[in-house]
Amino acid sequence: MSEPIRVVVTGAAGQIAYSLLYMVARGEVFGRDQPLILHLLDIPPMAGVLEGVVMELADCALPLVREVVPTTDPAVAFKDVSAAFLVGSMPRKEGMERKDLLSANVKIFKVQGQALDKFARKDIKVLVVGNPANTNALVCSHYAPSIPKENFSAMTRLDQNRGTAQIAAKLSLPISAVSNVIIWGNHSATQFPDARSAKAIINGTEKAVWDAIGDTSFLEGPFVEIVQKRGAAVIAARKMSSAMSAAKAACDHMHDWWNGTKPGQFVSMGVISDGSYGAPKDVVFSFPVEIKNKQWSIVQGLTLDDFAKSKLAITSKELLEEKTEAMAVCNAE
Repeated sequence: MSEPIRVVVTGAAGQIAYSLLYMVARGEVFGRDQPLILHLLDIPPMAGVLEGVVMELADCALPLVREVVPTTDPAVAFKDVSAAFLVGSMPRKEGMERKDLLSANVKIFKVQGQALDKFARKDIKVLVVGNPANTNALVCSHYAPSIPKENFSAMTRLDQNRGTAQIAAKLSLPISAVSNVIIWGNHSATQFPDARSAKAIINGTEKAVWDAIGDTSFLEGPFVEIVQKRGAAVIAARKMSSAMSAAKAACDHMHDWWNGTKPGQFVSMGVISDGSYGAPKDVVFSFPVEIKNKQWSIVQGLTLDDFAKSKLAITSKELLEEKTEAMAVCNAE
């Protein structure tokens, strides 16, 4: 077995982490032969719950887990870590304006960015799950200037998984038969779920999903809306936000970042924009990416029709607004 790597999960006493920690500790992300030292960070009021999580991890008797480090101190949490799942954030509460949410989260991700900058490995892979994920990732990176911007990403894999599941159901196919569903832009209701480049294996033959479904009104209407509003639908049904599916998506995202994508397949990640496809530069924008040797690259040359371009314009506008608001808070700190 190789040397253990240190992995931090923030919001570690919360419901997403409750599913996430087990998947990570089982070896589903970094490999079945990769020992782990798990760093669990949460706020002081959650310290008692965190102890319970530590007990459960011990009681799982997971062979890969060499040590568990529960803490409320970011300096301890981020010390020498190779991968970070930043799950903890301020949730939006009833009556809260978006700028209030951004303001609260800037403070959280400023502290975590500074701790990453000071204590983490410089090749760390940082995945922001806590919403608003794209702008939280941008803020975190801003306060960790010694770590490359490419090492910060925001999770849109849950949206991709939701879209893939919808396409598979529409075509009566297993999930494994559908690939290359894209999420563009922000992890919010303005995101654009795009099936134009998606592929499906039907009776052993690869076909374009667009042709296989043959229903533009569905793919530009209900499909987009179902994925955009799925999080709200889960809350309405479960009276709690997505947890199991969010944890699975975080594992999928980090697994592919760590191990690479299959040839001909790409995945959606919120990454620092270089202006590809007309997206604004220097925001964290979800693109289709391919990954080799732990490095992502934006897939180029895909076709965007006028409908897609109009959707990208909407989500781009929102991300620029969020960036302006967040950076105003940063500068006022």
